[in-house]
Amino acid sequence: MTTDLSALRRDYSRRPLNESDCDADPLRQFQKWLDEALSVDGMIEPNAMSLATATREGVPSVRMVLLKGFDERGFRFFTNYESRKAAELEANPRAALCIWWGALERQVRIEGTIERTTTEESDEYFHSRPWYSQIGAAASRQSHPIARREELEQRTLALVARHANQKVPRPDTWGGYRVWPSRIEFWQGRESRLHDRIVYEREAESWRITRLQP
Repeated sequence: MTTDLSALRRDYSRRPLNESDCDADPLRQFQKWLDEALSVDGMIEPNAMSLATATREGVPSVRMVLLKGFDERGFRFFTNYESRKAAELEANPRAALCIWWGALERQVRIEGTIERTTTEESDEYFHSRPWYSQIGAAASRQSHPIARREELEQRTLALVARHANQKVPRPDTWGGYRVWPSRIEFWQGRESRLHDRIVYEREAESWRITRLQP
């Protein structure tokens, strides 16, 4: 028994995206859209984004991560350096991000090269997290097999006892990555699937802005 998805449709009609409305700098344009997403009541995880990576041979994989900052150097997220995504990023330091703001009928796609954040940046963000989240990051060997969940829980309890009322050291295997963008696309849903797509592509010290057909 299967569910028929062919009839599921939604016509987007909130607003247009015109070139005249777009900032010359895609980071300022992104900040504008992010601010609007953050202002929407009930928006769940407005900083959630899919992260696509690939092996050296080009085998792709994708998962959701959280955007934890951006500036002229790129878009930052944090993870375990022994995870599958990290192994792929080390072997093939290119990535793509996609952020979907359904309430605003918008998505942003970001493509670029990868580098690790500095030790200072990783330390600062790690120790800004809730204490138990720091414990969880230290306890888990992300993406590695484990026989039983109880093993992970026991490891977590041991770390809780070891670091009770103390600062949790950031594991060397945990830290951040930065996507330095070469291409950023802003997508605005429109009627009859005639969506607006404005793409910024990096050219030396400036950006070329192009409208794409939907």
